[in-house]
Amino acid sequence: MANRTRTCKRQTGFTLLVLLFLLAGFGVAMAALGTLWHTHVQREKEAELLFVGDQYRLALESFRASRKAGEPIAPKTLTALLADYRDSRLTRHLRKLYRDPVTGSDEWGLVRDAQGGITAIYSQSDKTPFKTANFPNRYEAFVAAKNYSAWRFQADPLEVKTDPK
Repeated sequence: MANRTRTCKRQTGFTLLVLLFLLAGFGVAMAALGTLWHTHVQREKEAELLFVGDQYRLALESFRASRKAGEPIAPKTLTALLADYRDSRLTRHLRKLYRDPVTGSDEWGLVRDAQGGITAIYSQSDKTPFKTANFPNRYEAFVAAKNYSAWRFQADPLEVKTDPK
């Protein structure tokens, strides 16, 4: 009996050691999974930013296209894109005001013209984008962007028509 007691005392730490290694391995796996999840969420936010930014760009172009002579070229506020009463009927250039998917805020960076009209929007995030290639031709300037605030969603420049004489 004395022999058996001595062997059991030598092996008592083995189970604890295996449990500690399993716990450490589980921690490393969870850290890797967290990194993958963060990357996935960030890429989804980028895709949503591209969609939302394009919706605002199209709305700005629609606002400008529906103007009559003497009316402002660009809206003074984003809410003017929701309900435009410049014509005899209500025109909705945008379905709703979107949140910035990267910051989660309702506040957008706005680029204004000399008259104070909004000509472009951008996210106010200073995060570095994952996406650095394969943009549509319209957004090829995004390739060189160092942060999301450099992604400017701008209406196409006005075409100046001249009389051919």
